[in-house]
Amino acid sequence: MRSLPADLKLAVVGHLEWVTFLAVNELPSPGQISRAHRSLEEPAGAGAVVAVQLARLTGQKVAFFTALGKDEIGARSEARLRELGVTPIIAWRDQPTRRGISLVDRSSDRAITVIGERLTPIAADPLPWEHLADCAGVFVSATDPQGLKLARAAKVLTATPRLRLPVLQEAKVSLDALIGSHLDPGECIEEGALTPAPCLRIATEGERGGLLFPGGRFEAEPLPGPLAETYGCGDSFAAGVTAGLAAGWSTTDAVKLGAQCGATCATHFGPYS
Repeated sequence: MRSLPADLKLAVVGHLEWVTFLAVNELPSPGQISRAHRSLEEPAGAGAVVAVQLARLTGQKVAFFTALGKDEIGARSEARLRELGVTPIIAWRDQPTRRGISLVDRSSDRAITVIGERLTPIAADPLPWEHLADCAGVFVSATDPQGLKLARAAKVLTATPRLRLPVLQEAKVSLDALIGSHLDPGECIEEGALTPAPCLRIATEGERGGLLFPGGRFEAEPLPGPLAETYGCGDSFAAGVTAGLAAGWSTTDAVKLGAQCGATCATHFGPYS
């Protein structure tokens, strides 16, 4: 796989949650008290994971337009994102920053619980939206219809179905790729639901690879090490696809890069190595 251009400018518009990752012997059942044998805390969620992955792929700071609460978790999230190579551009809210708990057992099964409302950057927020017009690629996980229209100024625009169908329908922008999980009902959007239709629709299926519309089935990449857990794999995949398309690569090569990112993510605890 060839390298990405050194001057590739990318950005993310979306949400995050501060996640506590716990490795347990087995997922909880009613009445059970279990013990975690490993723990980790990170700013995660689709927007944060994609932004960090893009920063690592390019070796450059990646702008992340997001919204955070004016609280300790919001401040910790901002600081940690900067450590991870991301430049957070924040709309501050008088609400708690969303949190989450992700549990994974020894078989790599996992369960996730989110706590609080998803905070979303919107077009009315006084953020430097003009920055997006200078980007080769922008990925969106959360905004309003007007925010999605602003993101369309980028050369390549990709998004997750988690952006929510009403937002996608009202914005009526042409997406270069809509990237979601075929295994998650919340990320399945039927063909014909959007006008205009995305140029490329990708439905991932974990270790089975996934489906391209148009294009047919693609295969997963082999894991470069033992399976640890799957949190962040789909978002890492989306980041790789976004970077490849923004660099002008073919769909095949962009999807291969995404699959490599997803496979690597699966080999470590939490979304970042």
